Amino acid sequence: MKAAVVHEFGSPLVVEEVPVPVPAVGQILVRVETSGLCHTDIHAAGGDWPAKPSPPFIPGHEGVGVVERVGEGVTRVREGDRVAVPWLGWACGACEACASGWETLCPYARYTGYSVNGAFAEYVVADAAFVGLVPAEIDPLDAAPLTCAGVTTYKAIKVSGARSSDLVAIFGVGGLGHLAVQYAQIAGATVAAVDLVEAKLDVAKQLGAAYTFNSKTHDVVEEIQALGGANCAIALAASPVACEQALASLKRNGTLVLVGLPKDNIMRLPIFETVLKGIKVVGSFVGTRLDLRETFALHAAGRTTVVRESRQLDQVNQAIAEVLAGTVEARLVFDLRTS
Repeated sequence: MKAAVVHEFGSPLVVEEVPVPVPAVGQILVRVETSGLCHTDIHAAGGDWPAKPSPPFIPGHEGVGVVERVGEGVTRVREGDRVAVPWLGWACGACEACASGWETLCPYARYTGYSVNGAFAEYVVADAAFVGLVPAEIDPLDAAPLTCAGVTTYKAIKVSGARSSDLVAIFGVGGLGHLAVQYAQIAGATVAAVDLVEAKLDVAKQLGAAYTFNSKTHDVVEEIQALGGANCAIALAASPVACEQALASLKRNGTLVLVGLPKDNIMRLPIFETVLKGIKVVGSFVGTRLDLRETFALHAAGRTTVVRESRQLDQVNQAIAEVLAGTVEARLVFDLRTS
């Protein structure tokens, strides 16, 4: 099968022929139709984070495809089902985090495209218990971004506690942010979108953001505080500066939700102001299987729009360059049906 492989951190991915994997007990073999390009894939290929994958490996955790074969003991899905292969590839189900409904925080978790091979390939093996069932109404090109960008921002809005009377500031309106704008409105909140690129702010306006601010040309903290301050700020941009701006944009008793994972791992947090204003700072890490099911249900009901462009897997390095250059409106999705 054809796959895009990381052989060395920081080097271009190599599109090459590799053996088709064989599903073990409890696993399935998925023929990949579409696979989204997430910034996490770029960090994985660069070895940017403290806990690094082990080359050679295949990235990709927004894989959508058809079950080709089921391993021994699999009853949840059948051959011919369309499934999504998400970031959370497996969790133990027995630790405190799993038992309390936070399986994404399982200390033994395996992550698709990071600790196990992912979906930048014609076939991928997945644990049958952790794939998402894709409703028939959803285009596979939409389902791929929803598998990470969607469920991650849906969960972040949940974690923020956003309500109908709130102003929610979204910092970073790209593959994740354009969906966060929509989930905040589904929660009933008013949205202020922040980005460095006008084209992305235009997308946010089209999707219903009441306010848009370009942090390259405006003092976004001052602008948001002039609105009374944000009740919640969702930091999606992979930049410590954006995280600090998001924190400073909050009103008293506000909540900062950190989602984006910058290579530069440290942000400044003013302790005095945080304490006296009762500010809450929380992390939100992707979403559970239930969150993914709800994300798909919202899209199937016509409540969300996925802004995406398709590419071929052979264009993987060009696609990464486009994302890094900031020229992509939202999400790029590899369409393996036409490769």
